[in-house]
Amino acid sequence: MSGVSERIRLSVPVIVEGKYDKARLSQVVDAVIVPTDGFAVFNNAEKRAMIRRLGERGVILLSDSDGGGRLIRSHLRGMLDGIPVYDVYAPAIRGKEPRKSAPSKAGILGVEGVPNDVLRGLFEKLTAAHPELLREPGSVPSDSGQGKNPVTKALLYELGLNGTAGSSERRAAVAEALGLPRDMTVNAFCAAVNLISSEEEVRERCRCLDS
Repeated sequence: MSGVSERIRLSVPVIVEGKYDKARLSQVVDAVIVPTDGFAVFNNAEKRAMIRRLGERGVILLSDSDGGGRLIRSHLRGMLDGIPVYDVYAPAIRGKEPRKSAPSKAGILGVEGVPNDVLRGLFEKLTAAHPELLREPGSVPSDSGQGKNPVTKALLYELGLNGTAGSSERRAAVAEALGLPRDMTVNAFCAAVNLISSEEEVRERCRCLDS
């Protein structure tokens, strides 16, 4: 046994403040993780629309425990009116992230600085209260439509969206057509598409690229 804990598989996306928060959380959960880029989400209509689309069946909000984090959380909750929202609150741990030259104004760690075991504990508590947020091993986030074929890495390879010459650019074009970020990793792309779309739509988008 390696002693490395398996990531918690989630069926809904997690919204965080920044890319470093996303990098930290990706060590703990297997899910679509969307950074708001801090306050930039307030004026980014495209990002707001994407979050609403990805979160049609619910979203988990995880923000820093300072004033800025509370403001972003409040804004997102208002934006997500009508969508189930699950709050996870980062603990107020005093300290400074290694990449920063000085502590934050509040003097507490952001999500990126919270230890993995603490984050894991927060999500284990959440999923114990809401087991519907978990998904089965080997599965990908899905809209639970009966008989729907999941979008997999094998399908992406078949469609020239992964592992072939020009696949990154081709995948970026399909992501953009679906209202998703162009720079998503293969795993994130599969997870996001299975939340909001289908194999048939991905195939159709690829046919449009080839026409």
